Parts: sequence; C-alpha cells; structure tokens
Amino acid sequence: MDFFGHLFTVLHHKRLVLRYCFRLGLYRQGICHDLSKFSPAEFWPGVRYFQGNCSPNEAERREKGYSAAWLHHKGRNRHHLEYWVDYTAKGDRPMDGVRMPRRYLAEMFCDRIAASRTYLKGAYTDRAPLEYYEHSKHHYLLHPETRAELEQLLTMLAREGEDATFRRLRRSLQAPGGKD
Repeated sequence: MDFFGHLFTVLHHKRLVLRYCFRLGLYRQGICHDLSKFSPAEFWPGVRYFQGNCSPNEAERREKGYSAAWLHHKGRNRHHLEYWVDYTAKGDRPMDGVRMPRRYLAEMFCDRIAASRTYLKGAYTDRAPLEYYEHSKHHYLLHPETRAELEQLLTMLAREGEDATFRRLRRSLQAPGGKD
C-alpha cells in the first residue's frame, strides 16, 4: 500500500492531461478529467494495488480476476472507449463500439500520452502511445471511424511529434461540427 505514491501518480497524470486538453481548447474536460479516481471506489484500490510503473487496476485484476475500480471508472468517464460499447443489432457480435464524439476521442488521445509519460517516465517517446495501443488493439471494441481517427492520431504523434499532432487536432476540433 502506498497512499502518497498513488496520490502523486494520479495528480501527475491529471496535470499532464489538463495541459494537453488546454492545448486543444478542451478546458472543462481538462479540469474534470478522471475526477472519479478520487472516489473511494477507485482511490483506495489504487492505494492498495499501487505499483508505480503501471495501472493499479492490473494488479487488482490479477488478484481478483477483475478490477472493481476499473469497472467503476470506465462507466463514468467518456474518454474511455469502453464507455462507448453498446448492444448491437448485428448478428455476428452482440456488442460493438459506438462512434465516440471527437472531443472525447481527443481527451482519450491526451490520456494515452499522459499515461505513457507517467508510467514510462524518462523512457517515454512519442511512439510509446502507439506501441501500447498496438499491443492491445485486437480486443478493443471500437467503432470503425473512431478506430481510424485514433490510429491516425497515434501514428502522426509517432512520426511527426506532439506539436504537429496537437495543431492538427485543435484545428479539427475548432472546425464546424468538430467536437460532435
């Protein structure tokens, strides 16, 4: 158990997402990002399972077979792709991803960069968020348009860096209908 380690990790992550969201003009989302992590349902498991180099939800999942903190978190935070999964009328799969509004996709992009920076520390590169995504993308239930937009942003980040990617994303959010 590491109260201060978890607290400082959450605050560092929130500070990074705040900075990235502000770069995109998503002020309210930057301020409100991950506030549920301070609820007892998420904070205390985070303290108990804190490791410092990855999400405490992974350790809780290994011990229990599921993460109650994650189930609480994903249902309250629209920047997580799992929030946007619903039943479908398609016969081949009972559930599928719903298209994410672009403002939440942008926040998810910011969240992925911040998480990579938080856990990788000095080993972070602009390629790290794409590598993390590619490692797990086979099991994500994402709407095809959301998947394409996310992959495009992560690839651009890896190839062209933060400044170019954030400039392009900010312009697309400012365009008419850009935030959905």
